[in-house]
Amino acid sequence: MHTSTPEEREAAVTAAAAAVRRGELVVIPTDTVYGIAADAFSHDAVQDLLDAKGRGREMPPPVLVSAATTLDALAEGVPAWARTLVERFWPGPLTVVCRQQGSLMWDLGETRGTVAVRMPDDEVALAVLERTGPLAVSSANLTGRPAATDAASAEEMLGDRVAVIVDAGTSPGGEASTIVDTTVPEGRVLRLGALSLEVLNEALAEHGVVLAEQE
Repeated sequence: MHTSTPEEREAAVTAAAAAVRRGELVVIPTDTVYGIAADAFSHDAVQDLLDAKGRGREMPPPVLVSAATTLDALAEGVPAWARTLVERFWPGPLTVVCRQQGSLMWDLGETRGTVAVRMPDDEVALAVLERTGPLAVSSANLTGRPAATDAASAEEMLGDRVAVIVDAGTSPGGEASTIVDTTVPEGRVLRLGALSLEVLNEALAEHGVVLAEQE
């Protein structure tokens, strides 16, 4: 479904949100690559997402949110330095791994009590998220193949597994998000992506925290 006019965009966002509420999978654009998305609180939908990609439960998907304030509904014990990163780099290519709220009734896979959260810098993705709430989202591709940067390649790989594909043109592509683990006292970078260590540590200078990449 195209998003080139306000009317098309509204129809696409509405259709994607309705499909998510029905427990179906959708493909949405993000600020990096296209993503395949499911209701984060639907065990069956998340399992369908993993199955569609050919991934096991040992590779749980991150969760996308539409507002930084949602982080506290999903995570607990978020350190002050991590909040500084969120304030500085959300929406954008920063994923934070936090301890998940113990009261959450969801099953994203083998998360070991953690959740990876990101707020994407993409208007269409945010519009869908505002209507659905948190979504489990993974890159729109079959495991082992490049992530889709347009709707056509997403449809070629996943078209028979998803209910709606929101087409917002070619995604920026480029580097994936940088993943920061906030569950250890000193913090650590699990994956370097669009945000460099230098940029992260510059933002953290006031906290005296210096992140390093995981060995």
